[in-house]
Amino acid sequence: MNYKNITVAGSGVLGSQIAYQIAFKGFNVNVYDINDEVLGKAKDRISDLKQRYQEDLKATEEEVNSAFNRISFYSDLAKATAEADLVIEAIPEVVQIKTDFYKELGKVAPEKTIFASNSSTLLPSQFAEATGRPQKFLNLHFANEIWKNNTAEIMKHPGTDAKVFEDVIDFAKAIGMVALPLQKEQPGYILNSLLVPLLDAAQMLLLNEIADPETIDKTWMVATGAPMGPFAILDVVGITTAYNITLAKAEATGNPDYKKLADLLKSEYIDKGKLGRGTGEGFYKYPNPTFMNPDFIQA
Repeated sequence: MNYKNITVAGSGVLGSQIAYQIAFKGFNVNVYDINDEVLGKAKDRISDLKQRYQEDLKATEEEVNSAFNRISFYSDLAKATAEADLVIEAIPEVVQIKTDFYKELGKVAPEKTIFASNSSTLLPSQFAEATGRPQKFLNLHFANEIWKNNTAEIMKHPGTDAKVFEDVIDFAKAIGMVALPLQKEQPGYILNSLLVPLLDAAQMLLLNEIADPETIDKTWMVATGAPMGPFAILDVVGITTAYNITLAKAEATGNPDYKKLADLLKSEYIDKGKLGRGTGEGFYKYPNPTFMNPDFIQA
């Protein structure tokens, strides 16, 4: 593995975290997104991570500033990838958006460049042909709050070159991750194969008016000892991401409950600006959500 220059495409919550973590570990990072306005927000989002790294990792001010200074920002994909050894895609979970992106990326990125998708639910084989270099393509999935929840699930497809697979595993370790190789394609990898059914079940309980988000979360936290319930997790993931995933399931399965859930997420949360922790409100209000109160799980 001889990666030095990394491009992260997509500067949302997780894309920003991926970029900063990689820079923190000494790599040069280019962040690509669709326009300068979005990139301006990304700079603020990434800058805010400095404090978290100082609090959670006891990083010094020099370390966090040096990491930020290793990041450059581009709205031109060709410029963003001109020297890239690896491109990590972290754009919305919409098949057509990703397909169009990979067709464009394949045209402008150097021949040497490896492509990796951070997709939470979609398989690399769905996009391998669109990349134009299927042997140099695989999935590399991170968890939110990457500096603490430092899992990296590496999932190849049948056409991924074995050396590419091993190199990306080595890269994951080099940026401070616990590398978790998957030998076969699996929707949701390992983590989301466990997590998504929990989040689905919680949202269906809400949709069917069985209980409110606080009661559902309280149940999970008391019964399992978990520090967060499913709706607190959804606030971290982001409700727009949850909506996109739910809408895709509605289209793929024809299950009307998924369509109803997508409509609920849109009308009651997204349309009201309640997008999750990043916007200050989702299922809970931040920075002091009720599930963090010491008496939340008391009798």
